[in-house]
Amino acid sequence: MWVEKDPEKKNTYWPSEAMKERAWASDEAIYAEAAADPVAFWTARADELHWFKRWESAYEYAPHAYKWFVGGKTNLSYNSLDRHIEAGRGDHVAVIWEPEPVDEEAVKLTYKELHERVSRFANVLRGLGVEKGDRVGIYLPMIPEAVVAMQACARIGAPHSVVFSAFSPDSLRDRLVDAGAKVLITADGYYRRGKQIDLKKNADLGVTGSPVEKVVVVQRLDGSAPMEAGRDAWYHELMADASPDCPAEPMDAEDLAFLLYTSGTTGKPKGIMHTTGGYAVQAHTTAKWNYDLHEGDIFWCTADVGWITGHTYINYGPLLNGVTTLVYEGSPDAPDNGRFWAIIEKHKVTQLYTAPTAIRMFVKWGDEWPAKYDLSSLRLLGTVGEPINVDAWNWYFEVIGGGRCPVIDTWWQTETGANMVNSLPGIGPFVPTIAGRPFPGILGDILDSTGQPLGPGEGGYLAIFNPFPPALTRGIYGDPERFKAQYYAEYGPERYFTSDGARKDAAGNIRITGRVDDVMNVAGHRLATAEVESALAQNEKVSEVAVVSRPHDVKGEVPIAFVLLRGGIETSDDIRKELMATVNQVIGPTGRPDEIIFVPDVPKTRSGKIMRRVLKALVRNEPVGDLTTLQNPESVDKLKELVGHSA
Repeated sequence: MWVEKDPEKKNTYWPSEAMKERAWASDEAIYAEAAADPVAFWTARADELHWFKRWESAYEYAPHAYKWFVGGKTNLSYNSLDRHIEAGRGDHVAVIWEPEPVDEEAVKLTYKELHERVSRFANVLRGLGVEKGDRVGIYLPMIPEAVVAMQACARIGAPHSVVFSAFSPDSLRDRLVDAGAKVLITADGYYRRGKQIDLKKNADLGVTGSPVEKVVVVQRLDGSAPMEAGRDAWYHELMADASPDCPAEPMDAEDLAFLLYTSGTTGKPKGIMHTTGGYAVQAHTTAKWNYDLHEGDIFWCTADVGWITGHTYINYGPLLNGVTTLVYEGSPDAPDNGRFWAIIEKHKVTQLYTAPTAIRMFVKWGDEWPAKYDLSSLRLLGTVGEPINVDAWNWYFEVIGGGRCPVIDTWWQTETGANMVNSLPGIGPFVPTIAGRPFPGILGDILDSTGQPLGPGEGGYLAIFNPFPPALTRGIYGDPERFKAQYYAEYGPERYFTSDGARKDAAGNIRITGRVDDVMNVAGHRLATAEVESALAQNEKVSEVAVVSRPHDVKGEVPIAFVLLRGGIETSDDIRKELMATVNQVIGPTGRPDEIIFVPDVPKTRSGKIMRRVLKALVRNEPVGDLTTLQNPESVDKLKELVGHSA
C-alpha cells in the first residue's frame, strides 16, 4: 500500500511509510526551505542536468523580462537522450508505442535507438535548410515520429510549434503563419476508432498561404496520399540517407525551445514562448517528484503531444528522467471500452496521468471494464486539465488504483510549462477536489481583486509571485504588449495572474474553482460553474455534468446544467428535483441551476475536454462556431433540439 486513510478525516489520505521511503521528497520542511530561497532550490535542481557551460547568474528579474540560468548553455535533447546513454542506460526502453489496431505490434525504442532516429532526423531538417532559430511546424498524430520530431528540433535549436492533429486546416495555417514556420512535419493519416483519418489533406490545405517551404510526410497508412513535387518528401526516404551522427547544439538557457499556441475560441491564438534552460529544469523536477519516477518505471500520460501536457509529460519530462514513456495512438474505446486497462496490463504501466473528463467517461462505462484486467502494476495516479469532482476522484482511487495509489491532482497551464500546484506523493495529503500546495520553490497565493491575500475558505484568484518559476512563459510570440496585458495588468509585473479562481484551507492546500471566465454573477454572488458541477456530481446517479451561465433579467446570470446519468437510470422530474436538492445542500439556493437538461452526450475535444463554449452558445441561442476539433460533433445537433437552439 502506498497510501493510508486518515482515521479522523473523511476522504483524506496520507503517504504510507513505504511511499515516504521511496519518494524523492518526504520531509514537510522542503516547502519552507524552498520558499525561503527559491533561487537556491531551483539551482540545486539544475545541477542534476547536463550543462555545456554553467550559468553566470541563476536568476535575473526585470519587469516582464525575467531570466533563469543566464549565460548557461544546455540542450533538451542531449539531456533527454545522450546523458542516459553516457550513464550506461542506452539499452533501457525510452518509448513504447501502442498502435490503435490491435493486430499491430507495439513498438519499443531504446534510448540508443531513439537517439539514432532523432540524430538522423535532425540531419534531415538541416538538409532541408533548417537552421538554429528557425521555427518548425509539427502536425502529427500520436506516433513515435512525434517524439522524434520534437527531440530533433530541440537537438539543432530549431523551436518547434506542435499543432494538435485534430485542428482544422485554418487553425493550422494561423499557427504556421504566426510562427513563420519554414518546414512542416505531418503524416498521411492515422487510426481513430477503427477508421483511417486523412491528415495529409488537412495539412495541404493548412500549408496553403503559409510560409512553409518543405513538407515532410510520415507514412502511417498506405502511402497513397498526394505529394506535391518539390515541396513534399516522405520521411522514410529522407531518413534512409541521413547520417546518425548529429551532436546536440549548445543552447543558451534563454534561447527559445518551442512555441505552443493556446486554442482560444475567439481572437488570435497566443504563441506561448518557452525557453530551454528553465523549462528543462522544471519539467525534469516536477516529473521526477510528482510522479515518483524511478529507473524501470513505465509512465503513461494519456494526453496528446499537441497540448502542453504532451510536451512536458509525454516527451520531455519522462525522457529527461530516463524512464519509459508510453504513447498510444487511438481512442479509449477501440476496440472496446476496456482498451486503456488492457494497455496498462499489457505493458505493466506504473503511473497513469489522465483527465477528469476521461475518468467520468470511464465511470459511465461501468466498473466491469477495468475489473477484467490486472492493474496491480500501478503505483501512482494523476489527474490534469480541470478540477476533479469527488465522485470521479473516489472512483479513480478505488477502482483503478485499488485504494492503494496516491492521486496527484495537478494544476498548471500552457503558460506555466510544467506542474505548479499539487500534493507531493511522499508528503500529501491526497484529498478529492484539493490540488495541494504550490510545488516547492514556487511562490503563490489567493488574492482578492485588489491584490490582498485572502484567508482560509475565502474565494479569490490564484497568482504566482516573483521570483517566477523557471518554466514560466517568457512571452507571447511577436506580441509583448498582449503578454503584459494578459498576465500582468491585474496585479503588476511581480505577480503573474493565472485567470483561475481558487480558495485554500487552513493548511494552505488549494482548491481550484475554475477559470475567471467560468465565474457567474448570480444575484450579486460570484459563483464558479465548477462548484455547481462538483455539487451535482456528488449525486450517485450522475456520471458527468457540465454547467454554463445564461443571462437572466433579474439575477444577472443563472447556471444551466447539462447532466448525463449513469447507465440504466431513466430521466424524470423526480431526479431533477433530487439534483436541485443536492445543490441546495452543498452550495445553497444561489447555486441551484435555473434549468437541468438531461442529455445523452456533451461536445468534447479529441483530448476529452468538454467544449463549454459550445454549450454556452446553445443556451444563449448564439452561433456555436467551429466544431472541427470535436470528437463527437453529432452531439451538437441533438443538443440543439433539446434546448431549442435556432441561431
